Amino acid sequence: MSKRLRLQLQHSTTEDAYCTAHLEPLELFCDDDQVTLCSKCLLSQEHECHVVHGIQVAAEKYRKLFQEILKPLREKVEVAESILADEQERMIMIQEEERNFKEIIESEYRISFRLLQEENEMNFLRLQGCKFDLNLREANQNQLMRFATELEEKSQEMLQRLESLGKENMNKLKESKVKVSEQLYNLQALTAELEEKCERPAAALLQNARHCLERSESLLLQSLVPAHVTDLSSCQIKRMSKMLTVHQRHITLDPETAHSCLAFSEDLRTVRFGNTQQDVPGNPRSFDFGASVLGVESFSSGKHYWEVAVDKAAQWQLGVYRDPTDEDNVPEDSPDKFLLIGSMMGTDPTFWVFPPLEKVCLQKEMRKVGVFLDYEYGHISFYNVTERSLIYNFSHLSFQGALKPLFSLCIPHGDMNSDSLTICPPCVPS
Repeated sequence: MSKRLRLQLQHSTTEDAYCTAHLEPLELFCDDDQVTLCSKCLLSQEHECHVVHGIQVAAEKYRKLFQEILKPLREKVEVAESILADEQERMIMIQEEERNFKEIIESEYRISFRLLQEENEMNFLRLQGCKFDLNLREANQNQLMRFATELEEKSQEMLQRLESLGKENMNKLKESKVKVSEQLYNLQALTAELEEKCERPAAALLQNARHCLERSESLLLQSLVPAHVTDLSSCQIKRMSKMLTVHQRHITLDPETAHSCLAFSEDLRTVRFGNTQQDVPGNPRSFDFGASVLGVESFSSGKHYWEVAVDKAAQWQLGVYRDPTDEDNVPEDSPDKFLLIGSMMGTDPTFWVFPPLEKVCLQKEMRKVGVFLDYEYGHISFYNVTERSLIYNFSHLSFQGALKPLFSLCIPHGDMNSDSLTICPPCVPS
C-alpha cells in the first residue's frame, strides 16, 4: 500500500460499513468501478490499475463536483419554469389573437362590401342616361353579386386559414408544455437528489455518484427552447378597395396644434423637426406627447381616407384624434386617439397599434400608410399602401364629437434629426 494511501486512511472517518468478503472496514473508494473497498480488496488484481482514494477524500471530491453542478441545474430549473409559464401565457394570448384577427377579417369584409355597394351605385348613376338602362342595370347588379361572392369566398378562405394556423400553434404550444414539464420534473428531482446527497455521510454520498453526474450533464445538454409558432399576420387581407381613393381627402397640417420643436413645409403637407423650438406659449391646442400635430380638417360624419409617406422617419405615429375643441357630450372614459406606431429597431421595423398597445407583426417595411375612417360605422383601418394590404383595423367604435388626423414624430435625444412625414395628395378629386 502506498504511503499516500496510508495517509488518506489515517484521516478517514470510520463508518459502520464492512466488506462482506473480508469483514474489514470499507475505507477506500475505487473511482473506476464506483465501489467502496477494504484494504484487502485493494490487493486483488481486479483493482490493480484503478484510481483508488480514501473514502472521505473521494466523498469530498464528489461533494464538490455535486455543488458545482447544482448551480447550472438550479439555473436551468428557473429557465424551464419561466418557459413553462410563458407557454401557458402564450396559449391564452394566441386564443385572444385569433379572436382579434377573426374580428379584423370580418369587419374588413363588411367595410369592403359597403364600399363595393357604393361603387355599384355610382356606376349605376352614370349609366342612368343610357338607352339600354334596364339591361345595364341588371348587368351591373350581376357584377356586384359576383364581386360580393368573390369577396366572401376570400374572406372565408382567410378565416379557415386563420383557424387552421390557430390550431397548429395551439398544438405546438401544448407539445412544448408537455416536453418542458417533463424536463422541469427531471431537473427538479435531480437537483433535490444532489442536494440531499451533499448532506449524506461519505459512503451514502458515493452511491451512484458518477451516474448522478452523468445524468446532470445529460440534462444540462438538453435544449430548452420555447415553441416556434406561425405568425397569424400571414392571414391579413391582401387587398385594398379602389373606392378608398374616392374618399381620399386633401389634408393639411395645423401649426397651431403642433409641438414646439416641429417645422412645416409651405404647403403644410410635410412635418419635420425644426432647428429651433417654435414659440407657442400657452396654446391649449398644442400637444406634448411626442412631437405631434393635428390636421386642419375635422370629421364628424362620412367616410374619409388619406395617405402618408413614412419612409423618411425612423419613429412615427399616425391616426385620428378627438378634436380638443369639441369636448361637449364626450364621455371621460372615451379613447381620445387611435394610432398606428412605427419604429426602426436597428434594421428591423416594429409596428404597434393603440389602444390598447399591441404589437403588429409585419414582414415588410412600410413606405406609405393609408388611413381610412368611417364615422357612422365606427371603423378605422390602416393600410400598407405599397403592398396594398390591410395592417390593422378598429371596429365597433362609437365616435362622439369631431375627429382629426394625427401625425407624430418621436422626439430625439440630443440634436434634432431629419425625420419627416409627408401627406400624399389625393389620387382623384375629393
